[in-house]
Amino acid sequence: MESSDHEVCPSEGCKDRVGLVSEDGKNSKSVVCQRCSSKVLSPGSAQFTEKELFLPFMRKKTGIVEAKGIVDGDTLTAHWLVDDMYTFENVGFTKDVGKVKYLICADCEIGPIGWHCLDDKKSFYVALERVSHV
Repeated sequence: MESSDHEVCPSEGCKDRVGLVSEDGKNSKSVVCQRCSSKVLSPGSAQFTEKELFLPFMRKKTGIVEAKGIVDGDTLTAHWLVDDMYTFENVGFTKDVGKVKYLICADCEIGPIGWHCLDDKKSFYVALERVSHV
């Protein structure tokens, strides 16, 4: 049985990271959108980190911004950490939701694939479970 070119992290916190994280803790493969395969990050451009962050369930940008009241989502722990927004190949941001901007695919606007707190200008998190690796 042939393996797919796209490796999607399994749920349960992305326990199977073999081949995704290099010896120096960086992404060893390109990070791409699960929906349209647009490149989000080049290999070696993000650091693997574990931090509990809540992300609403994936949907189009308008659904994320307009959601009022209770928001359904996941608490995810495995992320790619980027310290400069210009490191991204292709990413968009939602309007502010409190002190957070969610990261979305700039091409198809699906997301959130990640999280950025406005209080911390140098921390952009991309959830491994919300992207593919090629």
